[in-house]
Amino acid sequence: MTRCIKPALFALAVCASMIALALPVSAGQVYRWTDRDGIVHYDGDRPDAPGADVTVLPFQAEPSAIARLRLETGDGVYLAYADNMLAGPIEVMLHSEGGNAAIVGEPALPARATVPARGSTLVARLHAAPGSRGGSFKVRLQAVPGSPNAKPQDYEYAYPLQTRTLRVEQGFGGGFSHNSVENHYAVDFAADIGTTVLAAREGTVMQIASDFDKASLDAERFGGRANFVRILHDDGSMAVYAHLSMEGVLVRAGQRVRRGQPIGVSGNTGFSTGPHLHFVVQVDRGMRLESIPFRMFGPAGILRFSEVRPGEASPNPARPGKTAGTGR
Repeated sequence: MTRCIKPALFALAVCASMIALALPVSAGQVYRWTDRDGIVHYDGDRPDAPGADVTVLPFQAEPSAIARLRLETGDGVYLAYADNMLAGPIEVMLHSEGGNAAIVGEPALPARATVPARGSTLVARLHAAPGSRGGSFKVRLQAVPGSPNAKPQDYEYAYPLQTRTLRVEQGFGGGFSHNSVENHYAVDFAADIGTTVLAAREGTVMQIASDFDKASLDAERFGGRANFVRILHDDGSMAVYAHLSMEGVLVRAGQRVRRGQPIGVSGNTGFSTGPHLHFVVQVDRGMRLESIPFRMFGPAGILRFSEVRPGEASPNPARPGKTAGTGR
């Protein structure tokens, strides 16, 4: 959403008020049903109407945003607030766009701030530069889940699947999809669709997505999209459980969960070659998510994940979904 505001001294074009996770349009569904009086209804929730003729209609919907830019005006000054849409802290940065010197920020742009769970924070005051005759100016809000003050502690995670078998399809540094900073220390566990996913550590459900129903190897469209649960730990680190089935999230944002509690159902959604659970622990390192190595206790004891570093060959055949890092 873009808004243009024209005060007496200058014009400010507000850009990117709703900030998501750089995700493409996602799939959703609406229910169409006819009541006893013959009236047709459309609803996002399945109707509690026994005997009603119900039709499920798929549709395309924008993914949920994690932050919103909100401007308030007064005395020729704009107050730029960031509203946090998540049940956990986020870090935001307000950028200027276009290089126009007609406006200045206090503090100077880019301005950075941390916003508490479902809270609001004043990021900057925006006003006309001295001697300015006005003009057009754009600002953009960038947002990242987590707090830059996180201090991850050493912790032994529980195995996140309700199964006694274990197979790692891609480990630390896997060349297929674990070659980015935010996913370098991720592990892909093979899991049949419908396998119960368990919380590997206690924490608070920070963010969920459960309305996506497709899988593809199109990295541009599906690389950042999958159904997932993000859980915030008490030390500020966050665990992500991804590629869950459509409507396969069993918890709600803001809910406190215990270690071993069912939180979802595995699936095959997003950038994926087959059913599996993508597990990663992340921290915010100053407007950038980074994955961190972790210890985990599996069905047969301590798991030891091999790691592929840049320039090294994968220890397993390099094919999609089976690239690197198996072992325990």
